[in-house]
Amino acid sequence: MNQNEFTRRLFLQSAASVAAATGLGGFSGLASAQANELKIWANPGVHKVGAKDWSAMESQGGLSIAATAKSARADESIQKMVVGDGNRLFDAVTDNGGGMEDALASQKAIVPLDTSKIPNWKNILPIYNEGGVGANTIRHKGKVYATPMISNADSMAYDYKELGFHPDSWGVLFDSQFKGRVALQNDFGPTLTNMAIYLQQSGKIEIENPSDMKPNEVKAVCQFLIDYKKKGQFRTFWDGFQNGVGLLASGEVLMSSCWEPIQIVANKKVGDKADIRYGTMKEGHQTWNNMIMFTRGGRERGKDDLYYKLANVYLSTWFGARTLAGLGFGPQMTGVDAYIKANPKDFPASVQARVLDILKRKNERYAVKGNSWQNVFPKHLRAYQDWWSRLQAA
Repeated sequence: MNQNEFTRRLFLQSAASVAAATGLGGFSGLASAQANELKIWANPGVHKVGAKDWSAMESQGGLSIAATAKSARADESIQKMVVGDGNRLFDAVTDNGGGMEDALASQKAIVPLDTSKIPNWKNILPIYNEGGVGANTIRHKGKVYATPMISNADSMAYDYKELGFHPDSWGVLFDSQFKGRVALQNDFGPTLTNMAIYLQQSGKIEIENPSDMKPNEVKAVCQFLIDYKKKGQFRTFWDGFQNGVGLLASGEVLMSSCWEPIQIVANKKVGDKADIRYGTMKEGHQTWNNMIMFTRGGRERGKDDLYYKLANVYLSTWFGARTLAGLGFGPQMTGVDAYIKANPKDFPASVQARVLDILKRKNERYAVKGNSWQNVFPKHLRAYQDWWSRLQAA
């Protein structure tokens, strides 16, 4: 099932309910946006820095932000923006992973951008220039539809103090000596992509594209994991940020495929009891980014300038340095290392060393040949869903 078919089905499934809501006056109570207020749909724990609320972001951009917490599921987000009330409610929206810009742009739920109105665009990472490995993640049919905010290459966290070595291969997850001390993320997107990368690069399974597998390839990867699950290799498949942190911090598992912020928070919790690190796998990693997009409704309400102000903040070294220091996410602009060194008040020597080390290791992960970009809408989505259900039931 391709993206157009996916969004078409969402439309057919929910058009009736939307029409009913409209008929009942479900939108009549919506207040008109204030002139200097940008209404955004975003993940507050990930997409803001500098303060507990949005005040620091507002100060940097010179605008007011009215934020609503984002749905965690890409299909729910697309449904709300394409056939729901998303364009009535929000001037800008963040994504849930690779492919949403195509799905939303193809349905005219978001609009093209004039990057000349974003001064910091000149500092955007070269990967986003035309022909770069990340160029298509912010474009649809050649036009720019999104501003990148954060990125990463998802890898494995591990307790170096207990292991005594630094794993450099996903293969260590399947070593029998660690039976029952391994966790995987309970999400078929990153888990199947990373496992497909490992199986492809190690020559165990022939896979054409780990980010967009064919049904027989999905089956082969899941059968590989099912075999190890039945042997008791995996302690659990973790769900949610706190669950991921708890497994590592408690020592319940020695290794876990996870987001980098989970490793950072878990390591803060363990003190001297453990040493939770984040590795670079020689086979490769799922790379991804998050972006912010300008809605059709936002343009109709004349919020272009406000969107560009916020986009400029996301491409500032001010934001890049803080998202890197706080949660370990990759900055989307050049010059963040120089900014950190030039601002010792905000980044004292001990913090500089830690943050620049994160950036160095992150760049090493980005450079691994086997990396594959995140794709939340593989062509054969049903095969992913069906085989993931079988894996969970095994």
